Amino acid sequence: MEKNAVPRSDSPSKDASELERGVGESDRRLRYFLTIAALGSMSKAADELGISQPSLSRQISALEAYLGRPVFERNGRGMVLSEAGKELHRAMAPAFQLIDDTLAKARDSGSAGHASLRIAAVHTLTYYFLGNLVSAVTHEGGDANLHLMARSSPEVVDLVASGKAELGFVYDSAVASPGLVSVGLFEDDMCLIVREDDASYGDVANLWETQQRLVAFPEHYALRKMLQHSSLSYVVSAQTDTVDAALKLVSAGIGNCLLPRRIPDRLLHDHALRKVEITGGKLSRKVVAIHREGYKLFPLAALTLEIARRISARLPE
Repeated sequence: MEKNAVPRSDSPSKDASELERGVGESDRRLRYFLTIAALGSMSKAADELGISQPSLSRQISALEAYLGRPVFERNGRGMVLSEAGKELHRAMAPAFQLIDDTLAKARDSGSAGHASLRIAAVHTLTYYFLGNLVSAVTHEGGDANLHLMARSSPEVVDLVASGKAELGFVYDSAVASPGLVSVGLFEDDMCLIVREDDASYGDVANLWETQQRLVAFPEHYALRKMLQHSSLSYVVSAQTDTVDAALKLVSAGIGNCLLPRRIPDRLLHDHALRKVEITGGKLSRKVVAIHREGYKLFPLAALTLEIARRISARLPE
C-alpha cells in the first residue's frame, strides 16, 4: 500500500452488512406497524410481539420520522390509521400477507398429514365442541399439529383477519369484517346456571318475569352483547372473562350466569351447579366458522372445516 493511500471504508462486505441491517430494520418496523393496525392498540401489539411498549413506540416513531408523517392517530377506541398510515397499509399489507401465505403454503403443502393449523375459538366452545373437532381432525388428518387459541369473539375475528389463525370459531354477532367468509354451523341456546341448592328456581324459569342478578362477561364479549340486546331486566353482580371464573363466582353465591346449554353437566357438578331451562323468550347465538376471503384453504384447514360441519350437523337440538 502506498504511504499516503487512504484505506477504503466502503468495502463490498461492509456495504452488504449495512444494507442487510437497513432492510432488517425496515422489515421489522413495517411488521410492527401492521400488527398495531390489526389490533388497534399499542399495548396489545406489544404483548402480541413480545416486546416492551416503549420499545415498540420507539420503532414506530422511527418509521414516522423516516416517512416524515404520522402513521397513527389516537382516539377513544385506541390507535387508528392516519391518512399516511392508510396509504402505507394499502401498499404493504398485501405484500407481507403474500410472503406469509407463501411460507405457510410451503409448510402445509401436500396432504393434511404432517401439516399444522392455527385455530382460534371463543372460550365457551373449548368445553363442548373443540374437543370432538380436534379428536376427529387428529384421526382423519394423520400427523397433524393443531395450535388452539381460546379468545373473546372480537379477538378471534382479529386473529383470522390478520392471518394469525387460518380458521376461527365464533358467534356470528362478532363477525363484521368484509374480508372474512362466514360458514354457519349451529345455534347455541343459552340456559341459566344456578347453585344446586338454589330453591328459588325449578328446572324451568321465565327470566323476563323478574330482574336477574348475573355474573357476566365483559361488554365486548358476544354473550354480553346478547344480554344488552335482549329485553331482560338484569344487574351485573360481577364480571369475568373466563367460564371457569364465572362458575366459581356462581358457586360462591355472587349471582347466576347465562351459558350455552351444551356446557357439560359434569363441569357444573364439580362446582355444585345445575342448569335451568329458559322460557318466556329466546337467548341464543349462532356459531360460525370464519376464514379469510380470497385465500384458498390449505388441505388441513379445509378438512377441519368439513369435519366441523359434520359434527355440527350431528349435534342434538
